[in-house]
Amino acid sequence: MGIKVYRPRSPGLRQRTGSDFSEITKTTPERSLTEPLRRKAARNNTGQITIRHQGGGHKRRYRVIDFCRSKFDVPAKVVSIEYDPNRTARIALLNYVDGAKAYIVAPIGLNVGDTVLASASADIKPGNALPLAQIPTGTIIHNIEMRPGKGAQIARGAGVGATLVAKLGQYCQVRLPSGEVRQILSTCVASVGQVGNTDNENVSIGKAGRNRWKGKRPSVRGMKMNPVDHPLGGGEGVGKGHHPVTPWGQPCKGYKTRHNKRTDNMIIKRRK
Repeated sequence: MGIKVYRPRSPGLRQRTGSDFSEITKTTPERSLTEPLRRKAARNNTGQITIRHQGGGHKRRYRVIDFCRSKFDVPAKVVSIEYDPNRTARIALLNYVDGAKAYIVAPIGLNVGDTVLASASADIKPGNALPLAQIPTGTIIHNIEMRPGKGAQIARGAGVGATLVAKLGQYCQVRLPSGEVRQILSTCVASVGQVGNTDNENVSIGKAGRNRWKGKRPSVRGMKMNPVDHPLGGGEGVGKGHHPVTPWGQPCKGYKTRHNKRTDNMIIKRRK
């Protein structure tokens, strides 16, 4: 797991870096654990664009990840570490002793040949999954459930990890990667360790076309548009001093968008 630097044979390669994929042990996915991934180009059922700057991209198949760790108290062996085009983290293929197969997000320290277990009595080692009540405070965790049985929703990206900071009755306090401290039911399951591929944040795309491979279309700043196209457009020279808004006048960039009073009491400390 490292960063590959390219020889500057073209302007697009001069600033470009990428992963060396040294941790990848298998290049073809398990066919039974993949599904077709239909591209919608961010359009709704009438064909109208509902999210800007999305479309195109390389053809992919979706890898079905077991975020629920549905096989409890059944040990599994890590068969391979694979690349997943749909996420920044690497994934690990598990072979359970009963013959079943599953993909999980691969944490740091998980290698081919290791045995992992999802159980309330599992050891505290990377890849094992336990209820929060059974994990010691101070442990780095990832793939955290927000509701018991729903599957992991928090800390799933490359290089991230949350910290279990306290246990108070039926709730545990978890410090999320953003810095927010949140209460989560102690019966929710989390995996031990930090998500792998930590060098992902150091990758430089090098050229605009690499974003098109990812399905990201170009984005034009509002200040470079005409007044008819954007509230920030127009002006002789660079016009500063405007409040950042969308093309439709909605405040953005720092404008608070959280309006969920139902779970406000679960947040102990805000991320800001």
